[in-house]
Amino acid sequence: MNPRFAAPRKPVVLEQAFDDPDFVRSLVEANAPYWPVLRYVATPEELAAVSQSKARATKVLPPWFRGDWAYDVPLAQGADRVLDNPIFVEAAKRVFDAEVVRPTAVYVNLMAPIPFAGEGHIDVPAFRGIDRKEYPIWLLQQMTRSGLFADWQIDIATAVSWFYEGIGGAFDYWSNGPARPPERIDRPLDNRAVVGDNDFMFHRVDSIGADAKMVEASLDAELRPESPGSKQWVIEDRGRIVTRYDASAIRVSVSWKAEVYADEAAHRLRAEGLDDLAFETVIDRFLEDLSDRGIEVPRPEDPLRDTDFITALSEVYRLPDLVYTAESETRARASDA
Repeated sequence: MNPRFAAPRKPVVLEQAFDDPDFVRSLVEANAPYWPVLRYVATPEELAAVSQSKARATKVLPPWFRGDWAYDVPLAQGADRVLDNPIFVEAAKRVFDAEVVRPTAVYVNLMAPIPFAGEGHIDVPAFRGIDRKEYPIWLLQQMTRSGLFADWQIDIATAVSWFYEGIGGAFDYWSNGPARPPERIDRPLDNRAVVGDNDFMFHRVDSIGADAKMVEASLDAELRPESPGSKQWVIEDRGRIVTRYDASAIRVSVSWKAEVYADEAAHRLRAEGLDDLAFETVIDRFLEDLSDRGIEVPRPEDPLRDTDFITALSEVYRLPDLVYTAESETRARASDA
């Protein structure tokens, strides 16, 4: 296990995420529609490499949708004000004891009533020369799990803020490592945030809503207001309205990310590409480490799509088991039954 999982940096909880929360709320409707979060993975093998669990064939989706508002530059209306939020910048400096904070991304998650929002997980990391701009999430996750590329891993601060006043939806986070029970941020969840080391600090969302259920829909489904200014939101799948929700039933979280550096010299390594990893070096290191463990894997012709290679990595570099609270374990078992 990568030793940093056991000792993530201590997060900071903010009682006020934004000076103007109404503006952020307005962006949620303005930048609809949103797409299923499961579009992030392409195959069952990739899903297993990201989530630790085996993928199961299903005709239903969790009503969990996402939209990207910024990636290095604003991609959506009004996202510049979220990307440049000084409250998050100052908190990131505190968590990482950093001089340089470079905001990089903003994305929003919208979750309708849902029985189980998933196990504790970590976020998508980045390395000098290897990041999600050109490489799949599963590869980046395996690089973190293995611990083989720690010298190139970029520290990333994550601020997760919420806009929700409904039932459930608490945020659990393992600030003391996976072997200790999680801490919980519960209602009220409106314009609050936690800023932390989410590439190593496991976290999850509790069940949401009183009438929580999965939905029958494809990956082409979208979540959007039924009409401009409507208090009703719909999941639409290829022209068919699958279900409707009152807007107040949808839990909105806005995630902000920034690369953080101890000083300008450390930032220069990244900015000028002075010590970038080469993709071939990553594959070489994986194969060498597997061989040292007595696991001989043929060098794949296409490492990013070779399912046998992906499976071999995910079986060797496993995530640590998490300690849950009794309440969380009970809900997880009930939802998975």
